[in-house]
Amino acid sequence: MTELRVRAATPGDLDTVLAFWKVAAEGTSISDDRDGVERLVARDPGALILAESGGELVGTVIAGFDGWRCHLYRLAVRPDRRRRGVASALLTAAEERFVRLGGRRADAMVLENNGTAHHAWGSAGYAREERWRRWVKPLTG
Repeated sequence: MTELRVRAATPGDLDTVLAFWKVAAEGTSISDDRDGVERLVARDPGALILAESGGELVGTVIAGFDGWRCHLYRLAVRPDRRRRGVASALLTAAEERFVRLGGRRADAMVLENNGTAHHAWGSAGYAREERWRRWVKPLTG
């Protein structure tokens, strides 16, 4: 693989990111639209981290910090680029960001039935938290 470039997304990247997630990400979210991702990048310009190789988007992660907790979402790697260090590079960038911001622990949203992701997160040093479950309520109709 050519050299990997990891950087924060800009507003000009958003259409590419949304198209990428349709190919590389598992599941969909109510926020997976132009407005949702645009708000993320406007509110926290460093949160959406991209990995590029040869000028092509090959991975993403959202590293959100609310001042109290560090949350990871949308770790996605293009299927033909998996197991080549892309996810590791993205998580390193996310964790370094959290430390710079004063974060002390990161958590990740991982689909229950995504065994590939479970392996990747475990390999990166993350452990399943059995005591907690996510409760959600859509705020729009």
